Amino acid sequence: MTHIYVIHENAAWLEPLARALDVEGWAWRDWFLDQGAFDLSQPPPSGVFYNRMSASSHTRDHRYAAELTAAVLAWLAGNGRRVVNGPRALDLETSKARQYASLEAAGIRTPRTILVAGKDQLPATARRYFDESPIILKPNRGGKGLGVRLFHTADALADYLAGQDYDPPIDGLHLLQQYVRAPKPVITRAEFVAGKFMYAVEVDTSDGFELCPADVCAVGDAFCPAEEKPRAKFTIIDEIDAGLKHRYENFLAQNDIEIAGIEFIADTAGNIYTYDVNTNTNYNPEAEARAGRAGMATLARFLGAELSNLVRNDNGRRRSGSS
Repeated sequence: MTHIYVIHENAAWLEPLARALDVEGWAWRDWFLDQGAFDLSQPPPSGVFYNRMSASSHTRDHRYAAELTAAVLAWLAGNGRRVVNGPRALDLETSKARQYASLEAAGIRTPRTILVAGKDQLPATARRYFDESPIILKPNRGGKGLGVRLFHTADALADYLAGQDYDPPIDGLHLLQQYVRAPKPVITRAEFVAGKFMYAVEVDTSDGFELCPADVCAVGDAFCPAEEKPRAKFTIIDEIDAGLKHRYENFLAQNDIEIAGIEFIADTAGNIYTYDVNTNTNYNPEAEARAGRAGMATLARFLGAELSNLVRNDNGRRRSGSS
């Protein structure tokens, strides 16, 4: 029997999709990729393979899960399997530097970003490129906003690097990035399924940069105390700028990405900067409940349609071969 295979390394993040696939009645299997042995001389099983490998897998003691997944995806693609979010998606998931290069090539503005190899290079680089302007330090390979910090001066950055709280990036590469000052502490995350815009989420960043919308990442209900009325951490909106949406959909098509959450921010002059492409996106259940939306159900239906197409095509080839 042909199945949907969900490639991942985080059982907690899989639960909402598992429920949606079960409700829709699709045949699927959990493919937890952390360790294992794979005979590359043999063909993989038939099916639809959905890659949900995360850039933050190393933070859950799955240090080489992304590297293993890259090899498995190459095996699947080499054997002509239907892969959703294949090798290119994983490549961009695990490198913000490559994300930014691809976004800029697609005509999408990103914040000024300096790639830095070597911890000792950071303070001088910050002074050279950003003078005394606020800067953001982030790891090249991150996830969930982990390791993202704002510094108002290069001296403050140097103090952090010399302290015990410093956490080196897993790939040894840092990014120093322009701080985009928004009129309000809000970013927007546009969600895409099948490469098409589904909805967007406004995210209140008052509490910092850990922006994972998944239920398991939430710590109670977070509200912005600066608002006259409490503001939910995640609020779904139905539309974004039409031109931006079009550029995002073209970018996803060019990079063979079908499922993604793309984050952007507007400065005080209204300029929009795109700073993250998350190909292992999650949806916030509270925000969806308020808006009457169901991202995982939409995703499950898309995967199911791909499975149905695969089975129908396979049956057609078998009938043609026997006639």
